[in-house]
Amino acid sequence: MIRFENLQKSYWFRGQEKIVINDLSLTLPSGKSLALLGRNGAGKSTLLSIIAGVLPPDSGRVVTDGTMSWPVGFGGSFHPQLSGAQNVRFVARVYGVDTEELAYFVQDFAELGHQFHAPVRTYSAGMRARLGFGLSMGINFDTYLVDEVTAVGDANFNQKSRAVFRERMKSASAIMVSHSMPQLKEFCDSGIVLEDGRLTYFENLDEAIAQHQANLN
Repeated sequence: MIRFENLQKSYWFRGQEKIVINDLSLTLPSGKSLALLGRNGAGKSTLLSIIAGVLPPDSGRVVTDGTMSWPVGFGGSFHPQLSGAQNVRFVARVYGVDTEELAYFVQDFAELGHQFHAPVRTYSAGMRARLGFGLSMGINFDTYLVDEVTAVGDANFNQKSRAVFRERMKSASAIMVSHSMPQLKEFCDSGIVLEDGRLTYFENLDEAIAQHQANLN
């Protein structure tokens, strides 16, 4: 269960306030994998970051009854001076999981080779994304927050990413942002549409997609 209580978030841009989340009060059901739909700039990534606790709302709060991932693939919080291995071990200690087991999984999955032991500041954007995705998949969460992450890497890595994510979905749920409707239909069974700062829940994913496409038109 995820419950939004009077959630508010806005930004100032060129002297004007842009409301991203407008007094949102809504309860999302447990056990559902949700497609998060909305036009570009609607605030989908912002909402995921607020749910994850990465970004604070202006007011209101998010209440959950299970463990939430950070936005899967998010590499912004990696310490640039530490190696990939050191960052992974730090996260393992924070989340109370076995450090060596997690490090082994991420090193094997992310395919970083000797760069796993090099400072993250030397990584390309793709390497950071693979490290972030591997780290996210290495910890068992009740809900995974996903922002276009299965498009990371080349075709082989993309296929591997989808396979491990599909395995995680057997025992967890997700909130997923993607521009690929086939991908959303593969992993999600319901939808939420963010439009003009308001979020609407649809039990039926096809109805959510239809509403999103109507908003675009």
